[in-house]
Amino acid sequence: MITKALALRIYDAANMLRWNDKICPVELRELDKQAHKMVIAYILGHFENSKGFNWRKVIEGGIFEFLHRLVLTDLKPQIFYRIKENRPKYDQLNRWVYEQLEPVLAPLGSEFRKRFRDYFRDGKQDINKRILSASHFYATKWEFDIIERTNPNGYEIAEIKRNLQAEQEKYYDLRGIQQLALYSNLRNFIDLCGQLRFQTRWAHIHRVPKTSVLGHMLVVALLSYLFSLEIRACPKRCYNNFFTGLFHDLPEVLTRDIISPVKRSIKGLTHLIKRYEKERMEEEVYKLIPAEWHSEMRMFTENEFQSVVTRDGKVQPKSSEEITRYFNTRACNPRDGEIVRATDHLAAFLEVYLALKNGVMNQELLDARDAIGRRYEGKVVAGINFGETYAEFRD
Repeated sequence: MITKALALRIYDAANMLRWNDKICPVELRELDKQAHKMVIAYILGHFENSKGFNWRKVIEGGIFEFLHRLVLTDLKPQIFYRIKENRPKYDQLNRWVYEQLEPVLAPLGSEFRKRFRDYFRDGKQDINKRILSASHFYATKWEFDIIERTNPNGYEIAEIKRNLQAEQEKYYDLRGIQQLALYSNLRNFIDLCGQLRFQTRWAHIHRVPKTSVLGHMLVVALLSYLFSLEIRACPKRCYNNFFTGLFHDLPEVLTRDIISPVKRSIKGLTHLIKRYEKERMEEEVYKLIPAEWHSEMRMFTENEFQSVVTRDGKVQPKSSEEITRYFNTRACNPRDGEIVRATDHLAAFLEVYLALKNGVMNQELLDARDAIGRRYEGKVVAGINFGETYAEFRD
């Protein structure tokens, strides 16, 4: 079960400012960095065919590292890496991190908690950890390229640049990093996704904390994955649900975040916007990624809230209940749009709830909180009791 405590802990990352000792032209937040990292991991993973590569380990490793970062908060990288070099001290640090997280992880089950602990106990850098490490590096360098422009002669800037250049050399053996170096289209795709860091959700309303479209996408991905584990979804289904969550709002980089009241203001406007998004995706986005990824990306970004399977090469709509009963296998390529949609609503509810808790009194936020809460009161979606999750917020 996804508890209130876990959901709110995830949003701590929206309050964590990065590079906060440097002049920043925009606010760079940890939630957005982690989202960007997983977008990059998606790209690197698709070029990897090494022995031991496993999408579940990449996704869960990303989640584990995200949760780990929530506890360590503002620890400077130089200090963290020095601790990491001292294995006994690093083990002590990881045990302490787990102790802080154990209360919110407990409802996720003993198997998930064991995988979390084992991930940091194992000091080996397998291919899955290397992909995440390279993705972390690339997202950090992407940020640094912004910071450097506003701090050209700043303290530590030259040293940080040298360290990043040395770090980059560690990953040249990864085929995905080689492809990024060779092809500007892939780099442009990462830049395009990065623009969603700067598109604020509920932009017309002052909120605390602010959340970007990209950060929201990671929250939906992360929660969709955890809900998928709850219903014992097969690995392919978990993969599809996670990456649908991570990319479901990607078309908004072309249209910006259009709020629901505007979409509902004119009959048929939602379909018109969807058609425009599809056209722009074809014209601008799909040309940036390899053709063999297109069908998958279309599933993630078109009809993203529809539950589907693939049979005989054709995508067929099915309910999540049918998928659980008959199609919960890799061969059927299942995706729970119902879970992604319910999680998208939960993420919106959490954004509203936190703003109200932080003293932002706004009638639109109050109406949104009440409307979403009523919609999921006592409701079960895909075998998941969302009503139970919402009930925890009645305070």
